[in-house]
Amino acid sequence: MRMNYIGISEINGPLIVLEGVSGVGYDEVCEITLGAGLRRKGRVIGLEGERAVIQVFEGTGGLSLENVSTRFTGRAMELSLSKEMLGRVFDGAGSPIDGLGAVFPQESRNINGSAINPVSRKYPRSCIYTGISAIDGMSTLIRGQKLPIFSGAGMRHNEVAAQIVKQARVGGEDGEFAIVFAAMGVKNDTADFFRRDFENAGALPRVVMFLNMASDPIIERILTPRCALTAAEFLAFTLGYHVLVIMTDMTSYCEALREFSSSKGEIPSRKGYPSYLYSDLASLYERAGMIEGLPGSVTQVPVLTMPNDDITHPIPDLTGYITEGQIVLDREMDQSKLYPPITVLPSLSRLMKDGIGKGFTREDHPALSNQLFSSYAKVQEARALAGVIGEDELSETDKQYLQFGKLFEENFVRQEPGENRSIDRTLETGWQALSVLPPDELDRVDAATLKKHYKKDGSAALRGSL
Repeated sequence: MRMNYIGISEINGPLIVLEGVSGVGYDEVCEITLGAGLRRKGRVIGLEGERAVIQVFEGTGGLSLENVSTRFTGRAMELSLSKEMLGRVFDGAGSPIDGLGAVFPQESRNINGSAINPVSRKYPRSCIYTGISAIDGMSTLIRGQKLPIFSGAGMRHNEVAAQIVKQARVGGEDGEFAIVFAAMGVKNDTADFFRRDFENAGALPRVVMFLNMASDPIIERILTPRCALTAAEFLAFTLGYHVLVIMTDMTSYCEALREFSSSKGEIPSRKGYPSYLYSDLASLYERAGMIEGLPGSVTQVPVLTMPNDDITHPIPDLTGYITEGQIVLDREMDQSKLYPPITVLPSLSRLMKDGIGKGFTREDHPALSNQLFSSYAKVQEARALAGVIGEDELSETDKQYLQFGKLFEENFVRQEPGENRSIDRTLETGWQALSVLPPDELDRVDAATLKKHYKKDGSAALRGSL
């Protein structure tokens, strides 16, 4: 029989402190009953002797030091899991908010998950097509990978995330595919945009949505990605789905973690974030992958907005250490109305080489991608030189690179928000853009591949579309 503790000794923001507590474990869930009979949930986030620090999920508003009783449940926070979650919308703590009632659970799991034994991890292979050429062609998303999107405040990362949700599909082997979408600290209009967009595209039946609003308690924001990943692991490793997890915005999550850390009186580290920010993010990102002997996979695309567009800020900096590459959105491209505003040179997928080419996408994909990177880098050099001496003074080759740059950005990178390109069309568009350059400039492609795919007049149609 669990004991009820009457009264609390301290209230500090979203935290309460109980004295004289015994037999309680770290991360244990408790039920807090107010004088009016209302109940709230909390979890133990600190223990010191007989002193327990509890974070209250719904906030501490209306609590008093005396008219409160607390009962510990003896277990960590769990999420009810079922295949019925597909097509449903939940709040950040995993409670349904779509008016369709509770989910009948097949099982319940601790939202903190359990570490995957490195020996049992299966190396990521094959890819997930997003229908976006700048990703599929240049920074391919590999199944089981974690590939973040680095954006900035006010940029169109929400539209990019929504397009990926609507268009994503697994390449290669067959398998059921599902999306787990977690939004943290979003405004009401943003949440409505995602729900409406998924419904209109008919994608909602394969999506599990977790929505944490900006007005919700910050404690719930810390739970949101953990609930989402627990649902993803159940769908992947129990039901055999290939699951893509999109989490936006991880910056909101980290800021909630900073505020929470400050309320606990912890000593801050870089820019006020807690010193354990790296390990906390790793505990989320490392839940991606595939496991030997188990069906399914978990692939992550976390979205984060870089404060002041600073890629060296602690959040993108630490994220880059943990994940396998990044997709970078560019503010100048966004302001020029180029969508998606993906700048390809700083974007990369470190696992791309293991999931493209013969047997996966197409045999010319690796060579084409390398050549596009190389040629577009020379475009930046030509543009810098033209800014100094003028375009008329450039060599004929440099002028060809400038032409290639325009064709590449306007036809390969630029897409309509609802345009779903096949991998074949993506690769053919890349070859057409390269065809404006003379063959001897294409030094990253072998002779046989060049002979098969180089189009002497392939860029003519692209020029006409500019």
